Amino acid sequence: MPYMSGRILAALLLLTLAACSSADDTIDAAEADTYAPQAPIDMTAADGTAAMIARATSLELDTEYVPPPGEALHHQTAGFAKILCSAVFITGLDPEDAAANVGGFISPFGERHHVVDTIVDFERQLVSLTLPDGVTRTAKRYRNQGCVALPIGEDSIYYAPSEVARDLPPAESTRWPMGDVLPEGPWPEQLDRAKVEQAIEVGFGPPEAMTLGLVVTYNGRIIGERYGDDIDMQTPLESWSMTKSVTGTLVGVLIEQGHYDLWDPAPIPEWQTEGDPRQQIRIGDIMRMSSGLRINAPSDPDYDPTTYADHYYYYTGTVNSYEWAATRPQEWEPNQVGRYRNTDPILGSYLVRLGAEARGEDYHSFPQRQLFDRIGIRSAVIETDPYGNFLGQGLAFMSARDWARLGNLYLQDGVWEGERVLPEGYAAYASTLAPAWVADGRPQYGGAFFWVNGTGSQPIPESAYRMSGAGGQSTTIIPTHGLVVVRIGKYTGARAGGRALRSAFELLMEAVPAID
Repeated sequence: MPYMSGRILAALLLLTLAACSSADDTIDAAEADTYAPQAPIDMTAADGTAAMIARATSLELDTEYVPPPGEALHHQTAGFAKILCSAVFITGLDPEDAAANVGGFISPFGERHHVVDTIVDFERQLVSLTLPDGVTRTAKRYRNQGCVALPIGEDSIYYAPSEVARDLPPAESTRWPMGDVLPEGPWPEQLDRAKVEQAIEVGFGPPEAMTLGLVVTYNGRIIGERYGDDIDMQTPLESWSMTKSVTGTLVGVLIEQGHYDLWDPAPIPEWQTEGDPRQQIRIGDIMRMSSGLRINAPSDPDYDPTTYADHYYYYTGTVNSYEWAATRPQEWEPNQVGRYRNTDPILGSYLVRLGAEARGEDYHSFPQRQLFDRIGIRSAVIETDPYGNFLGQGLAFMSARDWARLGNLYLQDGVWEGERVLPEGYAAYASTLAPAWVADGRPQYGGAFFWVNGTGSQPIPESAYRMSGAGGQSTTIIPTHGLVVVRIGKYTGARAGGRALRSAFELLMEAVPAID
């Protein structure tokens, strides 16, 4: 059947909501401290949030905030259409399951009941959602560019989609990590096998955790994995903001290949007018979420919920996302204030496009050819806006094993089977706390769009760092123990999944000795 009734979908949602309511490519970390942050917060302050807001206000520049245009519900419903399209046609989930459990980030579950009619067209790989005011939001799959939400009134995208070939041998006959054939050698004798197996069982969690994939590697070898129903080691899974770390990795590839230098000013075309202060923003600042550009984001300590957040608009606005990001004014000088805002990874993606196209390469093939093919990743899909720009802040899909491959690239300091993929020291840049975030009293964000366990919030060493996404998605790198841990699940299972993962970490710290 090519469609299903939106009324059935809405009824299901209501029930669910009621129930769950340079010349040298080596990265020099010392260079990062140029333009050191001013007025760091005294963490003895009684009210950390108030202190953080006060510090930001004292450093604020005199620029104007302009909110995104359009109606929030229209944007949210575009997000809902995109979420359903990707869940059904990329991951293979049931539409009703996806509507009830997936992607509450850009499409709040509490707003989905407004949809009065739903079309899920399996033949055309298209989802259309109609609202009471007659507005219909549509998302359609376009080859290897995944599902794209269309502007209101449009029936197609503004670019020609491309087929991205994989230049890799068959996974089923190729040994891990370039393929899926696992070694048959003896179990590492230094590991407590029973406790590792217990960690896999506990880490997958109870049914309410809704875990779809859990993979643990030790020194690059898979020592445990488990998958949800109808999911396997090759299924592309939603990642949300883990995608940011993919973007940071692609920028790292361009740095290693000599196209960029980490501490050069970011060559964003819109900033090249004489006297534009944004020319002081360096590539390394952007990838530390420290550019200082002004938007409204829900993680801001002074977030304004009365306007639709730019942070979401990059997903749902169906506009040229790179243009919107590049035209935001500065709120602070770079490397002064740390804020988790999607403008920075969008600009990171823009740098990838500029770099690839400056070299005459096909932008949409660049990630596969220059990164994924080199480390055995076959399942990756990075979705775009209607203009063909990768939405590198949160719309990549990869299998759990492929996320483990990417994590191991960092564990191995950017070297893969003897070939350097990332600059020497880039993993250290990723795992080093961003000065602006430390000055804000939040020692938790690093470089290359990675989070750092700097506060010890997880029961693993503070040197551990991770790719992290909404809904409980994570790829955690624990260098002291040679571990990479991937956990991916449905959005509504995030809380239970997080508790399960924490318990798994505790067991793994007992099962795996620290590396001398």
